[in-house]
Amino acid sequence: MTEPTYLHATRVAYDTVAVDYAKLVPPAFENDLYGRAMISTFAELTLALDAGPVADLGCGPGHLTAHLQSLGVTAFGIDLSPQTVAVARRRHPDLRFDEGSMTDLDLADGSLGGIIAWYSIVHTPPELLPAVFAEFHRVLAPGGHLLIAFKAGDRLRHLKQAYGHELSLDVYWTSPDRIAELLSRTGLVVDAQLIREPNEQEKPRQGQQAYLVARKPASAGNQETRTADNLSRDEPTDLIPGDNPR
Repeated sequence: MTEPTYLHATRVAYDTVAVDYAKLVPPAFENDLYGRAMISTFAELTLALDAGPVADLGCGPGHLTAHLQSLGVTAFGIDLSPQTVAVARRRHPDLRFDEGSMTDLDLADGSLGGIIAWYSIVHTPPELLPAVFAEFHRVLAPGGHLLIAFKAGDRLRHLKQAYGHELSLDVYWTSPDRIAELLSRTGLVVDAQLIREPNEQEKPRQGQQAYLVARKPASAGNQETRTADNLSRDEPTDLIPGDNPR
């Protein structure tokens, strides 16, 4: 099967910037007080459920995976970029990092107590997000939680340079209400969302940042859930592309 163009472009871009990305992004994470507060809440929810490990999807250099471990959560990372996974393994040799795509996870149904997708959906064309969210629903255990961080808005930006390198990568800003709607259609229940303004380091290029917590109902096995195929067949996605890197 031919790999979708956007996945190939994302892999090539992050292979290119992997080393420099790892130098710049973890310090920015330390300055994201609101985001780390949401992660702490997510960690408490996951520990209370105790239904399996947490997958950090689009884990980058592994800083968030390590942060989860420091909070007592058993976590592992998955990233599309082999070079990024190599960086994560060097930086955190005691943790598990695998190559993989969140569009087709090599994980059993219901095997995860939680998922974090920290700005990792921003390179996915919005019309393809239902399939991604259906995959999240599949691998989450009943009662398992999902935390998503993304850029809030409705625009598309094409990057030709980032992190000191030339590249070609699309980045999408997406409406929090639309993300919540798509998650709900997939069978996930949205419990909380936070939208913050850009901090001083992010201005003027960055807009609002969004964090959303959802869960797979504990009775999910007994209820009808909407698959990505059903969504694309009977309900239009009509999303407006957004823009910004993870």
